[in-house]
Amino acid sequence: MHLQEKTVDTEPIFDGKIIKVRKDKAELENGSVVTRELVIHPGGVCVVPVNEKGEVYLVKQFRYPFQEVLTEIPAGKLEVGEDHRSAGLRELKEEVGAECESFEYLGVMYPSVAYLTEKIHMYLATGLSFGEQSLDEDEFLDVEKMPLSQAVEMVISGEIKDGKTQTALLLAARKLGI
Repeated sequence: MHLQEKTVDTEPIFDGKIIKVRKDKAELENGSVVTRELVIHPGGVCVVPVNEKGEVYLVKQFRYPFQEVLTEIPAGKLEVGEDHRSAGLRELKEEVGAECESFEYLGVMYPSVAYLTEKIHMYLATGLSFGEQSLDEDEFLDVEKMPLSQAVEMVISGEIKDGKTQTALLLAARKLGI
């Protein structure tokens, strides 16, 4: 049982619209029992849309927990059981108004491994064509485009603070040789 923990008890704490909170008891490899607090999340998807000029489309939106407007790539929450590829294509269309010829999987990231079960699947979208945005009723954002190399510099300088955006932009830039 080296480096493993065995769940011995689970107590539901909160059952919300997006998240659930649970308190578990876990047995460590030395036999000790500890408390683990978990936030259960259905997961998410994010997309790095890059045009033929090497420009990336980013969204700016207010993020309530931080009380500030953040620069991010298009992204969204998965519905329970939803396919992340389909969700990514949906978010690209909803937030940026784009469809793509190529939709390449970049991998998965775990945004906060100590207490959050969320997994975010990352994609690179190229061969873009544009139509109308179709934002959710409660979604307000601005779209901007810039060279992907500039967005990478914003990650490095700390201007882009969102973890999924940082990771996906760096992966996309590496994949595209930028």
